[in-house]
Amino acid sequence: MMPPSEAEKQQEKQQEEEERKDADGWAVEEEFIAQRGIALPLMCMNLTWFAKLAVTTAFLGRLGELELAAGTLGFSFANVTGFAVLTGLCGAMEPICGQAHGAGNVGLLRRTLGMGILMLLVASVPVAVLWLKVDAVLLLFGQRPDIAATARVYVLCLLPDLLVTSFLNPLKAYLSSQEVTLPTLLASCVALAIHIPLTMWMSAHHGIRGVAAAVWITDLAVALILAAYVIIFLPGGGGFYYCYREKKKKKKNNNTSSSSSSSAAAAAAASEWLCFLRLAVACCLNTCLEWWSYEILILLTGRLPDARRMVAVIAIVLNLDYLLFSAMLSLSVSASVRVSNELGAGNAAVARRAARASIVFGVIAGVVGGLLMLAFRHPWARIYTTTEEVRSGVGKAMKVMALLEVVNFPLNVCGGIVRGTARPLLGTYAVVGGFYVVALPVGVALGFKTRLGLQGLLAGFLVGAAASLAVLVTLIVRMDWTAEAHKATTRAGGLIIPHHDQQPNIITVTSDDLDGPNDARC
Repeated sequence: MMPPSEAEKQQEKQQEEEERKDADGWAVEEEFIAQRGIALPLMCMNLTWFAKLAVTTAFLGRLGELELAAGTLGFSFANVTGFAVLTGLCGAMEPICGQAHGAGNVGLLRRTLGMGILMLLVASVPVAVLWLKVDAVLLLFGQRPDIAATARVYVLCLLPDLLVTSFLNPLKAYLSSQEVTLPTLLASCVALAIHIPLTMWMSAHHGIRGVAAAVWITDLAVALILAAYVIIFLPGGGGFYYCYREKKKKKKNNNTSSSSSSSAAAAAAASEWLCFLRLAVACCLNTCLEWWSYEILILLTGRLPDARRMVAVIAIVLNLDYLLFSAMLSLSVSASVRVSNELGAGNAAVARRAARASIVFGVIAGVVGGLLMLAFRHPWARIYTTTEEVRSGVGKAMKVMALLEVVNFPLNVCGGIVRGTARPLLGTYAVVGGFYVVALPVGVALGFKTRLGLQGLLAGFLVGAAASLAVLVTLIVRMDWTAEAHKATTRAGGLIIPHHDQQPNIITVTSDDLDGPNDARC
């Protein structure tokens, strides 16, 4: 094992080389190639998910107006109370798996996958209990009894998707953290090809129950494909191919474990769980608060004068925003993966370069997204409505929304960067401050007090998003990347008692390494 002084000298030498490489810029071209391989497949995968949602909505509409309203409402309820929670909790896997992959710690990768699945299964239980009472909740908020009852039918038929998602989300995070994205894309394409005829047949024979069942069946297909890939091919999955290959290289070791090593292993396992749960709660808060802020925007829109028209306008605008969000999410994940991988490998300078390049990519993508929204505001409105007042409202709202996209892209990328450093609470603070302290009060003042309506609400969100972006960019620029790399390699290697064929990455662990007094990390 390399002495600490030599390891530090080697790390400093590598950092100096990377800094010389950055002397002519941020090596954006090299980083672009690395992130493109991650982001493009994820973007296509997200688009297939939105296409599946569009197919589901279309077949709900074919069943009737009641089924469309109830199904849409039920799916929104399921998203806000269930899938947002599971997605947020699973976000803890990104930094841990990413840093473990960078450090070459296959054991930690495998254990984190297991912890993620178990945690989501446990979290699904209270969510399922809440879903059983969905009709009572909707009635409490003033929904019509027939819509509430039909929505309950739809949500109850979605219950198996909680179980499926508890496996699917960790598998996707596990693969993407290792820069393996093509299997997820291919599985999503296969699922979409299955989803269309399956939804057609299920809706014809089972109505709204069949539409809901088709959703979780196609999700199950994706989960099974990804699980098969992990089991057969990936080292972290203990796959058949990996085991066969390793048998040729593996040396026999008959050392028996002592009671002291067992105690150390138990302590390491407890530390892993504590670290994982702390990150999971922070990631869940971040995701849910951001999702809920847009639900609040829709509720506020329903309080505007001419509420029916304004709700139709915001629904059309957000449908295009959801498409652009597939690109935002892909860039965010690629930034998180690149930063976490390099930090786990101890490459502080490369991680810093990846973070800065990601912000540049986010700004460019934001400008492109804003221009696309401006260019398509009128054609997009014509797809959804023939009412001239609604079309006009969409055109006006999208002008403000286009500016919001310019900010949202780099904001989501910055969220991915802080997630990759295992400090998701920084993103949570930015979301709370930007959206709840700034955006909502400013939006309400502009929308209702100054009578700017929906444009005023969106302008408030623009101000809040800009404030969040300013905070996160400042934190990222001022971040001590050398310290982050040391903590990441400690987290990915030092906490773990290696197997007989696995070498640790760091030789010492202190309490300061694991958790500073003001750090939002494990």
